[in-house]
Amino acid sequence: MKWVTRSRPGVDRIACPWLIRRFVDPAAEILYVAPERVQAVAAAEGAVPFDVPGAELGHHGDECSFDAIVRRYGLAERDAALAALARIVRGADTATHDPSPESRGLKAIAEGFRLVFQDDHAQLAAELPVYDALYAYCQREVVAAGA
Repeated sequence: MKWVTRSRPGVDRIACPWLIRRFVDPAAEILYVAPERVQAVAAAEGAVPFDVPGAELGHHGDECSFDAIVRRYGLAERDAALAALARIVRGADTATHDPSPESRGLKAIAEGFRLVFQDDHAQLAAELPVYDALYAYCQREVVAAGA
């Protein structure tokens, strides 16, 4: 399946493809396009839009697109580590009032990747291991907390 979002990804537009490929659609093809082209590309390609205004899988209230995907596919109910990772991503991607220390670090790392890479797909490939590492960290923390 194809998934489409805005070009020049930040936190959510890298975290979401990681989540999609890891837990929703392992064969997902991610399309990065100019913001004004997302809806047209979604219609033409039969792609699922995410992290764009008005999308089901977008920001709603204090939550980010990562939260929307976790909720839509019922992932947090099955995986407390994903719920913990969602809090970190939300804190890095939104104006939440109390981001975690991990959120602050993720925001800085994501901005660094954005500065280093001009090609969105190269950035995605390079940055995916960050989310593998954060997920492993969250799994350990959940076990340590006895959840």
